[in-house]
Amino acid sequence: MPDQQQHSTNTPDRRNRLWWIRCDQRLGDNPALRAALEEGPTLALFVVASAQWQSHSDAAVKIDFWRRNLLSLAQTLADRHIPLKFLTVSHWSEVPRALAKFCLAHDVGGVHANVEWAINERRRDYDAGERLAQDEVALTLHQGTTLLQPGSVLTGKGECYKVFTPFSRVCRERLMSAPPQPAPTPRAQAHPPHAIKADPVPDESAFLGRRKAPSDKVRELWPAGEEAAHERLDAFAADAIGAYEQERDRPDHDGTSRLSPYLAAGVVSVGQCLHRALMANQGEMDSGKQGVRTWITELLWREFYQHLLAAYPVLSMHQPMRPETNAVPWREAGGDLEAWRAGRTGFPIVDAAMRQLAATGWMHNRLRMVVAMFLTKNLLIDWRAGEAWFMENLVDGDLAANNGGWQWSASTGADAVPYFRIFNPESQSRRFDPQGHFLRTWVPELAELDARAIHAPNGEQRKRCGYPEPMCDLKETRLRALEAYGNLRGPADPKGPKGP
Repeated sequence: MPDQQQHSTNTPDRRNRLWWIRCDQRLGDNPALRAALEEGPTLALFVVASAQWQSHSDAAVKIDFWRRNLLSLAQTLADRHIPLKFLTVSHWSEVPRALAKFCLAHDVGGVHANVEWAINERRRDYDAGERLAQDEVALTLHQGTTLLQPGSVLTGKGECYKVFTPFSRVCRERLMSAPPQPAPTPRAQAHPPHAIKADPVPDESAFLGRRKAPSDKVRELWPAGEEAAHERLDAFAADAIGAYEQERDRPDHDGTSRLSPYLAAGVVSVGQCLHRALMANQGEMDSGKQGVRTWITELLWREFYQHLLAAYPVLSMHQPMRPETNAVPWREAGGDLEAWRAGRTGFPIVDAAMRQLAATGWMHNRLRMVVAMFLTKNLLIDWRAGEAWFMENLVDGDLAANNGGWQWSASTGADAVPYFRIFNPESQSRRFDPQGHFLRTWVPELAELDARAIHAPNGEQRKRCGYPEPMCDLKETRLRALEAYGNLRGPADPKGPKGP
């Protein structure tokens, strides 16, 4: 468990300590780094595993973002006399032996890392701890990725919460009684590891394999490094967070933090984010500015999905939380899936969102729900196809959040939207992009249409603009989805549908 040695050892008299970097690419508020520095001269290590990442469907834009953050981190580590080293493997199965060899070669007597909760990473860490223990080297895992340790927020029956509202209530109570105090960035260590030189950060091909690197234009959207992350956090907390409640659902406005890539890579911690939000609200969590309170709720949704991932390994194995939904008669419709991926469905808001994803590596959260519900309900295509496509394209791809969002939209998850609640993409478009500004940006062929017509062009307008006809009838496909879900047997909704 975090903050405890996973494998008991009698650590040999080796002088160095190792910070094993994962998705915690920061110096500030980093318990694993802090613990290593407290024990002795410390060096840092990042394991490059391009084949493993590709098997996880991690997007090229995301892996490139990791590399750019490591370039920044390498310099800040050098300023503190902490050499950054690299190991290159194909898959996690190679890590235990490679790590043990590295520790032996670099006089490492203890390894510190922040825990990761996905099943493959947990197995990697267990196997690495077992192998290191053979050499009497301790692997210590720390709680550095969530606000509260997964497994510590439980129902009266001692189970992980499966519904967000009571989970968030307990979290708020605990966090109010003990607000986060993020640890500062460590100073330069007085006694760096003797004669150990930093490695250069491996080139793009080592990280990306044969995949194409993102363009400079895309990279400019996501500047790397802790300084850039905190500039973005501070700017949001000083301004946009106040109107977050009103603006967060508007894709035509810049009303969100766009911090998700930095949280996913650990360039900023969730504790630092919560601390900054509380600063903007005079320390209040459940009163004061509504925008701040709403953003804190979004941080707790992230927390909820992390806790579920830790408690239920099936979520790492492409399985639904609600087993009965495995019986949904998903359609084998490759052509429909490809049209959805390409942003050629004939529904402007869906197509605009999918094109934004392809061009920037990111999608507005409201639109993630819209396109996910369209795929799983109107097209009745398996949510796992959509989940995988998002992971292949998102700069902020995170297994817990991505899986949680898709299962929510598909009504297969722990705290899922009721299956009979199906977003209408045309009404969502009119409500959240009323003047069509977002649509004109990403579906420029419709730019000449007025604010009324652009959300659902008629046949003549589509023909003139070169825009496809709708690929399905929303009313008919809604009824089809209601029938498909309504025929399931299980605890999901014993009383059946209650209305639109």
